[in-house]
Amino acid sequence: MEHNSTFPIKLVELQTLRDEATSYLKGIQWEQGGKAKNRDKSKKDDSILLYLSKANGTSKSDVVSVSKTILALKKRLLPDSVAIPLQLNQALFALQEGITMGIWLKDSYYDASGLSALVERKSTLDTSLRREYDSKMHTATAFMLHGIAYRVLYDLKPLASDDLSVMKNKFAGIPELSFMSPLKGISCLLYYYDKYLNHPEIIASDTDVINFAVVFFEAVIAEIQLRLSSLEYTETITDRTYKLEQSEFAVSGWENVFEGTAKSVEFNKIQFEEIVGNRDAKHFARRLTERMLSYDFDARKNPFQELGGFMPVFMGYGIPGTGKSMLIAAIATRLKEHCDALDIPFLFHPMPDTLISTFQGGSAEKMVQWMKPLQDPSKLIFAPIDDAENNLQERTAQGVSAGVKEVIGVFLRYTEGAYAINYGNSSIGLFTNLPEMLDKAVISRVQGRFKIDGARTIPDFIDQDYLWWRNFDKTMPNFVNMDNPKEYSFLSEQGLAKNLGEILNQSEKPTEAKVLDIYEETASKHKTTEHQFYAALYKNIQKAFPFFSSRDIRNIQSAISLRLTDFDLPEEWFKDPSHYFKKDYDTKFAMLQDLMKQNMKGLNFSDIRRQEVVRYLDNVATIADTDFKRKVEGRVHDMKVQLEAQNFFENRK
Repeated sequence: MEHNSTFPIKLVELQTLRDEATSYLKGIQWEQGGKAKNRDKSKKDDSILLYLSKANGTSKSDVVSVSKTILALKKRLLPDSVAIPLQLNQALFALQEGITMGIWLKDSYYDASGLSALVERKSTLDTSLRREYDSKMHTATAFMLHGIAYRVLYDLKPLASDDLSVMKNKFAGIPELSFMSPLKGISCLLYYYDKYLNHPEIIASDTDVINFAVVFFEAVIAEIQLRLSSLEYTETITDRTYKLEQSEFAVSGWENVFEGTAKSVEFNKIQFEEIVGNRDAKHFARRLTERMLSYDFDARKNPFQELGGFMPVFMGYGIPGTGKSMLIAAIATRLKEHCDALDIPFLFHPMPDTLISTFQGGSAEKMVQWMKPLQDPSKLIFAPIDDAENNLQERTAQGVSAGVKEVIGVFLRYTEGAYAINYGNSSIGLFTNLPEMLDKAVISRVQGRFKIDGARTIPDFIDQDYLWWRNFDKTMPNFVNMDNPKEYSFLSEQGLAKNLGEILNQSEKPTEAKVLDIYEETASKHKTTEHQFYAALYKNIQKAFPFFSSRDIRNIQSAISLRLTDFDLPEEWFKDPSHYFKKDYDTKFAMLQDLMKQNMKGLNFSDIRRQEVVRYLDNVATIADTDFKRKVEGRVHDMKVQLEAQNFFENRK
């Protein structure tokens, strides 16, 4: 976001606000709202969420003191320590500085937006001005809370653990966040912050205090981001930047540079040659790594995007046990090895298993947090979604949770549309056993797809066994007293293909009966070398498969572009990065164009187009037909059970 003006945050002005900030830390009062409070209180208080939902005592409002809670934590965690431990002190000081900053930003908004004048005339405001007063008060409170959270993250994020997954799994969300007024906003914020700190499951060590603060205030900013559309009179927030004197800290509107940061997850190291079969999948994966490595960090774009050979979203599918998880690890291994050699930052960013939340809006919040790092232009990012049908299931299916619908909504916004920023440095991989169960809109985002079918040939099965028993042979020679194949070298068939032409069963016509009928009917009226043939074919396909859309046609075009850019990057480019990877963007783009022209020799555009259209339409029909067959098989199974039960009942009578 561009900001027109920069205003200084003067240290002397902050000093005058610290006493007010300290008073909030010493004690605030808050009465929980009905939504947060009215939960089932007959159950035992054994969950964090239920704990948060209960107001203590019999009074209407609850008084809490964060500073006293910190002292209590010191006694509980480190009873022998004389002074407050460093990390507890850092967390408390960061919160004080955050509240001070939030108050300053709130006061600045009061003056810039004209809210100060409305406050002075509050008792004489008519209906219209009263509404403006209320709206500006809500925006001022939200901006203050944003400033508090943003400053706390600035101070504490560098001190937090690299892996916050354990704390995030404990965290149950913020039951409510008030924008009614600055006093209510701070009171509500500190109330739930204090309640979490007092829960023994949350804080088990002094390190947990900083980790929790980071997780909590990330959630505060995420909540504010979700509610931005409801705020009015934000012009004097979005048109300027506030910068702290003698510091790099700055607040630019609602921007959050800390959102989107993530740490790479550890993974098992696997080479492509260790995966049996799956030639199509391995070839696709190798091409993916080569394309991602071509990303230019200075230009912040990828030449393969211009050539049409880059896929921000792809899908690998197949029956269970065919190597999907191994393929994920192999892609990550190949990327990590090349990134280390080329001194490029790499992020392995799989979707977590704990994404779906029981809270309304919680799943969307977690999904936004997962998607944001994919927009970081400073590293290469591989983001696999294993068992994708769990979180991206067809929304119209019976029993699909609200959380799944929230996740899909965020996924769709961030993969196409205003939120979909992709520099050519990140790719999302959907891996599933049940592609027919994926939401149709999600599938339409897939620009490249391949089957993961595991071992299929005699050499494949020989090699699968070899990978198992060779360990016995290494540690105990002659223990495996069996004869080796006479005319086959182990793993010789598991190498990578030169191009897709070596792999594809290049059918001239569709193999799915329904698609074949449509194809032949269209071919009877138009030649396959005519552009009009494909327009008519798509129209006829759409009649048979109503979900087929313009996005599917774009996906077909992407698949054709992939074939046209299906060439190897020369080995010397990897051995000496100065030959290609270290060159400027325009030079790299020209070099790839030359390779593409060389690769086109002997290829026919119309043939490639026909083959890719046939492959894609067969795939569409297969997924749709599998879904139908699954439903039929389910009904047949139910009918058999009913019939068997009826026979059993009759015989017993």
